Amino acid sequence: MIWPPPEVPLEGELVRLEPLVEEHREPLRSVAGHPEIWQWMDRRVSETEEGFDQWFDGRLLDRKMGDEHAYATLTAAGEPLGSSSYLAPRPIHEGVEIGWTWLTPSAWRSGANVEAKLLMLGFAFEELGCMRVELKTDARNERSRGAMEALPAKFEGIFRKHMLMPVAGVRDSAYFSVVDDEWPSVRQNLEQRLAGAREVGSA
Repeated sequence: MIWPPPEVPLEGELVRLEPLVEEHREPLRSVAGHPEIWQWMDRRVSETEEGFDQWFDGRLLDRKMGDEHAYATLTAAGEPLGSSSYLAPRPIHEGVEIGWTWLTPSAWRSGANVEAKLLMLGFAFEELGCMRVELKTDARNERSRGAMEALPAKFEGIFRKHMLMPVAGVRDSAYFSVVDDEWPSVRQNLEQRLAGAREVGSA
């Protein structure tokens, strides 16, 4: 498995994922102020300027330390939409997690998340050499769990009292995964869903 990932953007028809740099701070801040984005992650991000800066600085620091590889999610035209990251890398065991994923609400159900997952999963399996990609969310986050099930990723269970989240407190985490044997069928499903989203968008 290759880690850290190459410093290249991941490009689709709807979205472009650019490795996160300081120049993305203000564009992302401009679309991150919706409380519903952060309900199950870090509610401080939408409540104060300092909360957003703490989140953004954390992604840059973890990327510098090699613990994470964050992307800014943009439209194909370069408008900010959100962010997503590879994290918890396990190069010896050829595994990584996709997390810290958020989109501004106007991009929900637009196909942006479907294509972003297609790009990140494809890069993980086909370029980085992963055999396993993990995803997790707050066990109470039905919207996120539904999105993972729709990939489809396999539900692996609940890690009880797994994390202490800012403001939200104790969190149980629902774990999902996709492994390399499943990737071809997951890719086909995502491509079909993306084609449907494009048809809706052009109608």
